[in-house]
Order: sequence, then C-alpha cells, then structure tokens
Amino acid sequence: MDWYLHVLKNYFKFSGRVRRKEYWMFCLFHILFSGLLLILYFYTNDTSNLFEENFEEDHTNYLFLQILGLYTLATVIPSLALSSRRMHDLGKSGAWFLINFIPYIGSFWFLILTCMDGEAKTNKWGENPKGIGNNREIDFIGQE
Repeated sequence: MDWYLHVLKNYFKFSGRVRRKEYWMFCLFHILFSGLLLILYFYTNDTSNLFEENFEEDHTNYLFLQILGLYTLATVIPSLALSSRRMHDLGKSGAWFLINFIPYIGSFWFLILTCMDGEAKTNKWGENPKGIGNNREIDFIGQE
C-alpha cells in the first residue's frame, strides 16, 4: 500500500525513474480498488431486469459507479506519470506510452516493456533506482 500512496504523492512528477516493483504494486492496488467498486456496484444493483423493455431506471443505485468514475479520473495523471517514469528507467522517452494506441500489438508491447529490467547505469533521467547508494528514497517508503 505504501508504494501506491507513494505514486499518488508524486501526482505530477513526470521526471525521474521508477522500479518495476513500484509500477506493478501501483497497478495491483489500482486493479483491486477498481474491481472492488465494480463488485459493490453489481452487488447493490438488481440487474435481473436489465434486458426487459419496460423497466424503470433507479438512478439512486449508481453511487459506486460514480465513485469508480471519479476514482478513474483522479488516477489518470498519476498513471501517466508513473508510466512515463517507468519508460525513463528503460532509457526511453515517456512518449513511448503512446505505443498503446497501436491496434492489436501496442498494449502487448508496452506490457513487455514494463516487465523489462531498467538500465543499470545512470541515464539522462537520473540514477538507477536499484543501484547501490541510490536506495535513499526507496528505503524511506514504509517508515514514514
């Protein structure tokens, strides 16, 4: 959870580098929160009359769907910033996120990129976040 909060604290930080662990921990908690809100939405709404022609809509039961929409909007910028920093760790520009818009293979290629280990040396976006002596920020997480 500390990794997730660390990403949210760096809301607009598009510079620097992040490790795979920080990226994937954020993704894990993001999927868990979104999934929980979807489950609560489906649990609180009666979807049995969804395919009938004459049913009255009850707009009061869309609270969890609205919260999910707000949550998604609130986490768009941190997700983009985190993806940009993840690409920086590989020595690539943050614009490589746009590879997701290539049909069929773009998202798959981006997934492969995010799973790759970062450059071991210092690059133009900063020090190696896993390097010896560069663990100051990482060691601080969870001890706040």
